[in-house]
Amino acid sequence: MLCASSNLCLNSYLAATHEARGKCIVRVRANIRVEMEIGGLDSNGREFKNADEMWREEVGDSQKKLDWYRNGVGYWQGVDASVDGVLGGYGHVNEPDIKSSEAFLNTLLNELIPNAGRNRHLVALDCGSGIGRVTKNLLIRYFNEVDLLEPVSHFLEAARENLAPENLSVSEEHKAANFYCTPLQEFTPDAGRYDVIWIQWCIGHLADDDFVSFFKRAKAGLKPGGFFVLKENLARSGFVLDKEDKSLTRSDVYFKELFTQCGLNIYKLKDQKGFPDELFAVRMYALTTETMKKVGSSRPKRQSNRPAIIK
Repeated sequence: MLCASSNLCLNSYLAATHEARGKCIVRVRANIRVEMEIGGLDSNGREFKNADEMWREEVGDSQKKLDWYRNGVGYWQGVDASVDGVLGGYGHVNEPDIKSSEAFLNTLLNELIPNAGRNRHLVALDCGSGIGRVTKNLLIRYFNEVDLLEPVSHFLEAARENLAPENLSVSEEHKAANFYCTPLQEFTPDAGRYDVIWIQWCIGHLADDDFVSFFKRAKAGLKPGGFFVLKENLARSGFVLDKEDKSLTRSDVYFKELFTQCGLNIYKLKDQKGFPDELFAVRMYALTTETMKKVGSSRPKRQSNRPAIIK
C-alpha cells in the first residue's frame, strides 16, 4: 500500500524537544475563549500571544499547511524503524508506557464494554501506529482484530513484519487485520467497525481544524458504546510548538476546549507515571460520544478482563 504523498501526519513520539525541555513554563490568558486565547511558545523560545497567532503563521494558507504536514512526515522518514527510534531515543520508557496503558484499558473494558468484551469480537484501531509497538505489546492481546493507521511507509512495513503471525505469541483468534498508510487528517474509518480507537503520540501533528474534523469523522467508526483513548504529551499550560518535527504539545485546558468542539466527553483520565523528569508529562483520556456514568463503588466488581491466551 502506497503512502500518501502530501498532507501527511505521523507519530509525535515523546516529541519534547531538547530546546523546549526545561523552558515549558507558558503564560495563560485569564479569560480563555472559544477562539483559544492561550499563550504559548515554540522550541526556539519565541512567544505567541495565542494559538490563533501561531496557527496563522504555521498553516495560514494552503501552501503553508501542505508544508506543515510534508515537513512533519519528512522528519520521521529519517528515523530508524525501531523501538528506540520511534520513542525518540527513550526506548526504555516502553515498559512503563505499556504497563500504564494496559491498566487503563482494562478498567475501561470492564466498565464500558458489556461483559468486558468476553464472547464478543473486539476490534481496535491503532492511530499513529508506527512500527506496531502498542499493537504488539498491548492491543492485539485484547482485541481480535487491530487495524493500524500510519503514514510513514517504512514504519508501517516494519509493523507488518513485527505483527506477522509467526512473530506473535497470541492465539489465532487475534491478528493485525489492515495496514493503512494514510495520515490522520485524510482517514475516514468504516462505519461502526471499532470498539476502541487508540490514538497515541500522533495527534500533536494535526492543526486544530484537522483535529476536530478527524474526531468528528472517527466517531462514526465506533460501534455503539465504543470509545477513544487519547494518550499524549501535556504542556504545563498553553502550548509548545516543536519547529523541527512540526508538532504541537497542548495543555489540558487546550485539549478540553478541542474535545468540546469535537462533541466528545471525558469519561476518565489517568496520568502516566515512571517517565524521566526531562520529558513532558503524559496523560491518557478516555473519550466517549455521550455522557457516561462512571462505575460507582456500590456496583459489584466484575472479574478483571483477561487478555488473549498466550500460545
